[in-house]
Amino acid sequence: MDISTKADMDVPIAQAFEMVTDFPRHERSAMRRGAEISRTDTLKAPGVGAAWNIRFELRGKTRDMSLEVVEFDRPNQMALEGTLQGLDSRIDVELVALSRTRTRLNLRANLKPRTLTARLLLQSAKLASGNINKRLKNRMVAYAEDMEARYSKLA
Repeated sequence: MDISTKADMDVPIAQAFEMVTDFPRHERSAMRRGAEISRTDTLKAPGVGAAWNIRFELRGKTRDMSLEVVEFDRPNQMALEGTLQGLDSRIDVELVALSRTRTRLNLRANLKPRTLTARLLLQSAKLASGNINKRLKNRMVAYAEDMEARYSKLA
């Protein structure tokens, strides 16, 4: 199953990439939502090899996920691969400079089931794909607006 969305923002590409790869900020945000996150690498700066173990509640069950940065091309793109109980995923984050001060953020997620349970989960997600895409688009727009607000405070 493939999911994709995009959002445009008034932030230069270099600053947008720095915000997207601000891993400690994303970790704190997830923890505020109830997730338990542990970093499993020893990298000092964002890059290939950054990895996490994540535990969170979803539909009344505790889920365990591992996530790792597998591609890192500053300031253009980053790819992460993860596993979640029989479900393999790849998330591609791409930034495209539309002008000196405007950037497009593209997000693509590819989900592949390895077990029957994961296959059933994806099948039900496909039935709700319209709703899932709409919610993801709304979150991306809100994330882009947050990045614009953070950039305007810095500039």
